[in-house]
Amino acid sequence: MKTLRFSLIVAVIALGAIVKAHAQDPVPYLTLKQMPNIINCLPAPPDTASEMFQHDKNRFFWGKEQRLDPERAAMARRDAVWGYDHVLDIFSEPFGMHISKEETPEMWELLTRGIFTVTQIRKAPKKFYQRQRPFMYFHEHLLTDGVEESDADLSKDGSYPSGHTATAWATALILSELNPASADALFARAYKYSESRVIVGAHWQSDIEAGRLVAAIGYAQLHNSPEYCEQMARAKAELNRLRGGVLNTDDNSGFVNITDVIPDAILEIRYFGTYNFVGKRIDGYEQPTALLTREAAQALKAVSDDVKAQGYRLKIYDAYRPQRGVDDFMRWAEDLNATEMKQYFYPELNKDVLIPDYIARKSGHTRGSTIDLTLFDMRTEKEVDMGCTFDWFGVESHPDFCGNPDTGKYTGGKSKAGRSITAKQFKNRMILRNAMMRHGFKPLDTEWWHFTLKDEPYPNTYFTFPVKEIVR
Repeated sequence: MKTLRFSLIVAVIALGAIVKAHAQDPVPYLTLKQMPNIINCLPAPPDTASEMFQHDKNRFFWGKEQRLDPERAAMARRDAVWGYDHVLDIFSEPFGMHISKEETPEMWELLTRGIFTVTQIRKAPKKFYQRQRPFMYFHEHLLTDGVEESDADLSKDGSYPSGHTATAWATALILSELNPASADALFARAYKYSESRVIVGAHWQSDIEAGRLVAAIGYAQLHNSPEYCEQMARAKAELNRLRGGVLNTDDNSGFVNITDVIPDAILEIRYFGTYNFVGKRIDGYEQPTALLTREAAQALKAVSDDVKAQGYRLKIYDAYRPQRGVDDFMRWAEDLNATEMKQYFYPELNKDVLIPDYIARKSGHTRGSTIDLTLFDMRTEKEVDMGCTFDWFGVESHPDFCGNPDTGKYTGGKSKAGRSITAKQFKNRMILRNAMMRHGFKPLDTEWWHFTLKDEPYPNTYFTFPVKEIVR
């Protein structure tokens, strides 16, 4: 009897573990049996004696060259992180709206279930072919080994087709159906996401091409699910509802002048003047003032008090930015002949790469709780030296350039262009970063000056009223 009771307990525990494991996966719109068998749809991976495999090898070496660019290598490492939260966070930017289970539940369900339905079909060919991954073939290590993914884990999983690529492409396909206006930016990001798999050494070029086909085949089959089509309609309604009343030209009732809250804040509103990457005043900036939501301004006041005790004042470059200002940026970026300020802000870059890597159709600034700022030293009466200028387009602007922002440790090093920052300059960045994070702001991983209130009051609202002093 004791043996039977013990066996039952073990069985219940095991069943619970299985249920728990499967509960982590979304419910697919179509079962695996209702989806195409990809083994019957795709060709086998290239034979190692074929010209196609030679192309795969050439692309592997191309990927290793891309690692020499710190900015591209950093993107590849970020793209290696697996999980719906991370993928949807990456694609929220080109989509133009933050997607989360709490903020956009209908879109979240559409995407998580849709992506899972599509990508589940990749497993059969992976297991069937058990293709050796490039880092194993060349007896090397993943760029991401021990960080986002490990050599040991990936060596157990077949390389063909690429699951990351199928995920990215399925995400772009579903989001483009949801909002066709964002398709260009979405597929541009999905393309780079898939190339990241070659750069880190996890996949061959033919793997990622097959991953795109997996997504296309699975996405087409999705539309045979009435439940998916009904969920798409609900997600579109949610999107329209969140947009409705969002772009309100008159309603600035939730905003304040920063200097009303922080009287000694120094304003140098770059987009009101001509010293900015465009070289002219930006549309919507009618006065050289700075606005924020009440919540963000109060949090910034706490930051100001914090740094003042350390001998600094806040100097603000930009805060709330109207949508028409963002639109002005886009028009400028699309005019490849307008390069008057290139030497000051992007000397190493061709202008055609600025979209979507540096300039997007939607900006967190337009939601009113994002700010660009630096520190002013009250002792020297000078702006604190941060190592590079505000709005510098390049890896030198990244908070992790020459150091680890999580530990505050300076590591040194140089950018591809041979630039570096000193330990003192890195420390100055950390003083600003740590103060902002202590009081509820989250940093951006590409700009040392850019911070957004974590609990922003309008996470899906993009305003259009102009930048000018609020008088009540």
